[in-house]
Amino acid sequence: MPIPTEPIGSLPRPPELLNGLAELAAGRISQADLDVLTDRATADTIQRLEAAGSPVVTDGEQRKPSFVTYPLDGVPLAADGVVIPFADGHTRQLPRLTGGPFRYGTFAVSYLTKARELATVPVKQAVIAPSALSLLYPADGIDGYPREAFLADLIDQAEQDIRQCLDAGADSVQLDFTEGRLSLKLDPSGGVLREFVQLNNTVLDRFSADERARIGVHTCPGGDQDSAHSLDVDYTGLLPELFTLNVGRVYLQLASEPDPEKVLAVVAEHSRPDQQIFVGVIDPIDPVVETAEQVRDRVLVAARHLPVDRLGTCDDCGFSPFADDTSTSRDLAFAKIQARVAGTELAGQELGA
Repeated sequence: MPIPTEPIGSLPRPPELLNGLAELAAGRISQADLDVLTDRATADTIQRLEAAGSPVVTDGEQRKPSFVTYPLDGVPLAADGVVIPFADGHTRQLPRLTGGPFRYGTFAVSYLTKARELATVPVKQAVIAPSALSLLYPADGIDGYPREAFLADLIDQAEQDIRQCLDAGADSVQLDFTEGRLSLKLDPSGGVLREFVQLNNTVLDRFSADERARIGVHTCPGGDQDSAHSLDVDYTGLLPELFTLNVGRVYLQLASEPDPEKVLAVVAEHSRPDQQIFVGVIDPIDPVVETAEQVRDRVLVAARHLPVDRLGTCDDCGFSPFADDTSTSRDLAFAKIQARVAGTELAGQELGA
């Protein structure tokens, strides 16, 4: 079988959709008008992914306000939540939960269903990991809604988010876990990371072994506006804990790592035989399009550490995780994806896959 290759999630939105989002915010168009633009962007995204030869596609998160906040429609929130600093000095701020019970306002299956109507190949669906949403709960608590009750609600909602996608025919469901590496920056002792993994496993343990084979986790140092929030955190502090997550697929940022062989040695030591490892061979932040030969060579390096039948490729991160991130052009993203597909095929031919 060929080496599998998959996108991670977000792709830059076309200018028409970005303009529509601004027009909606200004009250000059209706939500129905924006939905037309979003439908067009989603169709174009899937068409271009298929044209690039991608054997599995996503909707490029054209409908999500961000990879993390999509469930929060109608949830009681304040704006002053956890602040995430990036290396270039810009920040993103999560909202703060102000009341309960916690319920998703939007489930990811709504995106999946629309994408599957348009695609002619399998569709994967990214969902936010419950550990990321646990950051919504304030440190000083909420009167009448203790943290234990919130976490119980969050676990139920996260299970529903994943299960609906599996039941609706997703080829796989990918948990976005960018906060994993970030947690080691906030707490170098690893205590927060262990809490995150335990919370995520509480959700994952509700699924059967066959279902978990279709569930994956993606980790990266955060990519937004051509900057990262935790690339300076040593991967070796994250990976041993990461591979204790009860998932069948692991999507790893690797192309932007300064020492990929060091990382791969740790992956080989700690990953389980039943886990498919998708290594990042495309750096979404780098403005230079990788060649197919560069991608091939990155796969060949990974194949020195991992069995070929457990190896896959992916992009390091999504290209536009927040709706206002325009740092990468749409054409550049698709050119990089085409290089990933072509380079993975070249590697497969050389490895006899």
